Amino acid sequence: MNMKKKVVCIVGTRPEAIKMAPVILAFQRCDWAETIVLSTGQHRQILMQTLSDFGVQVDLDLDIMQANQSLAGLTGRLFLQLDETLEKLAPDLVLAQGDTTTVMVASVVCFYRRIMFGHVEAGLRTGNLHQPFPEEFNRIVTGRISALHFAPTQLSKDNLVAEGIDPAAVKITGNTVVDALLDMAARTEPASFGDTGPLVLVTAHRRENFGEPLKRICAALRQLHDEFPDLTLVYPVHPNPNVNDVVTGLLGDLPRVKLIAPVGYRDMVALLKRCTLVITDSGGLQEEAPALSKPVLVVREVTERPEAVAAGVVKVVGTDTASIVSEATRLLRDPAYFSQMSRGDSPYGDGQASGRIVACAQAALFPSAAGLSATADWDLSQSRPGA
Repeated sequence: MNMKKKVVCIVGTRPEAIKMAPVILAFQRCDWAETIVLSTGQHRQILMQTLSDFGVQVDLDLDIMQANQSLAGLTGRLFLQLDETLEKLAPDLVLAQGDTTTVMVASVVCFYRRIMFGHVEAGLRTGNLHQPFPEEFNRIVTGRISALHFAPTQLSKDNLVAEGIDPAAVKITGNTVVDALLDMAARTEPASFGDTGPLVLVTAHRRENFGEPLKRICAALRQLHDEFPDLTLVYPVHPNPNVNDVVTGLLGDLPRVKLIAPVGYRDMVALLKRCTLVITDSGGLQEEAPALSKPVLVVREVTERPEAVAAGVVKVVGTDTASIVSEATRLLRDPAYFSQMSRGDSPYGDGQASGRIVACAQAALFPSAAGLSATADWDLSQSRPGA
């Protein structure tokens, strides 16, 4: 190939950094790509640390966040700065992952400027525009105007095709989170919290759970603490006052509830390896925990990741206090049920998603008669994580 193609990888939040790091590294190994890492800085400090854990450096940092910034204010600033930056860079391909405001704005700017945009983790849907908010809106917009759709599963591809997206533009790659997880888990020891007793890893920070839902989740955690005297609960608490103030106020007095600052990715993987089960509203943990044989209870009303629910390794329990307590208690007391939910089946990937994304990008940027059809979809039935 006689000319390098300029590939811009955009990240804004920590989950994006985790899932994009393997993709960035894969492009950096290509002799045909000039790879530029652009951070919008939605989660600036923890994003930089996360990328650093993988040996990835940011080339351009927009540092977009301001104190008490509204969603509309964030979106407006992103439009202006991303448009100006991409005009100067003039890339051949822009890649972004997921469903944040960064991703949605990046896709629209690329559409306006007729730049090829590839959406990593494309096709996730809940069917409810307000759950999660604003993520479902973001991914619908992004899905409608992306040139390349890297769907993690067959269901994700089916969602896109049902919305009228050309099937030839959608490739099933698996989820890059499994690439990142297997890499980090292989070089990380389990955390030492709580000695040898059971440990529940908790995260709850979604906007849809602000207010009464989060209070109900905290009430459930308090009941579990009181019911199981040998149980430790570890909760990395998001700094947003809507989360931190509520959680600290309701759980801060309990000796075996460890409210800690948000942790880096390596520390989160260490906690995952140590924990008994996960209670979360996080999308990423729904994908990561099953690959490490950890049962997951999702404290949301819906999930855009039903594959693990169908596989029986994730259960959506909502935010009702009694439901959370009931399901967690069953996992802690019923060995057969625990074994059923912790068998290590991940429907999300085999650790090779990044390589498939690079192959698809290469086929799109250096078109041949075969085009994207020359690249194969990932087949869950033929591979498992770590196989």
